[in-house]
Amino acid sequence: MGRINEPLRRQLGLEQGAMILKVIGNTIFWLILCGMIGWATLAIFFSHLPDSARWVLAVLYALSQLAILFFLRPRSFSFAVFFTLFAIILAGFLAKKPSNHREWQADVAVLPYADIDGDRITVHNIRNCDYRSETDYTPRYYDQTFKLSNLDTIDLYLVNWGIKYVSHTMISFGFQGKKYLCISIETRKEKGEGYSTIKGFFRQYELIYVVADERDLVRLRTNYRKGETVWLYRLNGSKKVFRDIFLDYMGYINRLKNQPEWYNALTGNCTTQIRGHTRPYTGKTRWDWRILLNGWLDEMAYENGLLNQSFPLETLREKSMINERAKTLDQNPDFSRLIRRGLPGMGE
Repeated sequence: MGRINEPLRRQLGLEQGAMILKVIGNTIFWLILCGMIGWATLAIFFSHLPDSARWVLAVLYALSQLAILFFLRPRSFSFAVFFTLFAIILAGFLAKKPSNHREWQADVAVLPYADIDGDRITVHNIRNCDYRSETDYTPRYYDQTFKLSNLDTIDLYLVNWGIKYVSHTMISFGFQGKKYLCISIETRKEKGEGYSTIKGFFRQYELIYVVADERDLVRLRTNYRKGETVWLYRLNGSKKVFRDIFLDYMGYINRLKNQPEWYNALTGNCTTQIRGHTRPYTGKTRWDWRILLNGWLDEMAYENGLLNQSFPLETLREKSMINERAKTLDQNPDFSRLIRRGLPGMGE
């Protein structure tokens, strides 16, 4: 009896397995369709259409797509209509072009650029705002010439505002004579526009590289914004690699002046852009989840030997926090040198 039933058991087992795979496949397929509806609905909502039209069209699109999937028959026709409507929204999204000509907020109104003449690099429009508060400031800019051969160091700033898994990252290039040039990759916001992470996925902000004096970018975050904690780390590496990275930055900054690009909260943000500049020269190509959840970026850098190894990571973090010393140096013209005094790997 057992022998007679064995083929039947196998057949039933195969049928059950096929049924399970079919259920899983159908579930994944419908989740993808729902994701497409969600994405396209948000793309309409976060478009440049008038507010009333955005609401109406977004709701209408979502309801129409759901009705098409559940009520329109035959199924092949409903899918054809569904994907056609989605393709129209996608085409409109991809057709949106970034621009350098909008009514910008004062702190991002002026684009930097660089003149490269062999070893001499003149950086134009280095921002150095005079802050009275986070929102009350006088924009100021200056030009400065650097010798590439004098570039010795790169420092990493990590800025956290209370959400452990996400931070803002900035790079600062150090030249002989204690000269520092800090670069922060940000959204270029228009007048009256606020920041939204969700909007950052839908081509709502142009990308800007804020090239600035540390008394601007760093002091803004340590002394004037509330609830932001700033860490400063010296990166390990060769001077040749540092100089190659600097030139890569300058080339990209010059390109943005003539060819604006969209900021993207996932693929074109303050940390993924840094990876794009450093990857060709460091040989470190392996992807790491902490590039996206960059609140742990210092942990990743420490594990890869890019940070000072004289202390355990937690001790290094404690010693690298600069908020209190930055507040005591608020108007000091030697701000950059003094915030580094005694930090791991930076000496006096």
